[in-house]
Amino acid sequence: MKITRVTALVVGIAALAAASVITGVGYLVLADRTHLRYDSQAALRRALPGNAAAELRARGIALNGALRCRDIPGWSERRLRVSCHGVTADRKPVQVIGTGDHATRQHYFTILVDGRPLLQNSTCLGDDCRRATGR
Repeated sequence: MKITRVTALVVGIAALAAASVITGVGYLVLADRTHLRYDSQAALRRALPGNAAAELRARGIALNGALRCRDIPGWSERRLRVSCHGVTADRKPVQVIGTGDHATRQHYFTILVDGRPLLQNSTCLGDDCRRATGR
């Protein structure tokens, strides 16, 4: 059987198209497995005070009491927004902001102590960081 250039070209293009489709489907299946650690506003609101306190402790900052958290206006089921407030043992104000976005499947956390950033746009916080990185 004689294989012409045209036949080889058609077979090559078909193989490349099939490989592209398989790769695309594989990517979608694997990418869909990632999800938010806290998939609801309530879950983020429950987890944020404890993880923020653990992060502050790990950085040598003691709190004067528990952090109080509330929803940030404008949050939605797809875009989670929580803010926590408290005071350090040496009476400096603490603000913690936690966000989650279902479209990007990312969380971001920021901690301000006395108005200065201690942590900015971290993708994990407190015990979650230690579980994720093993530290």
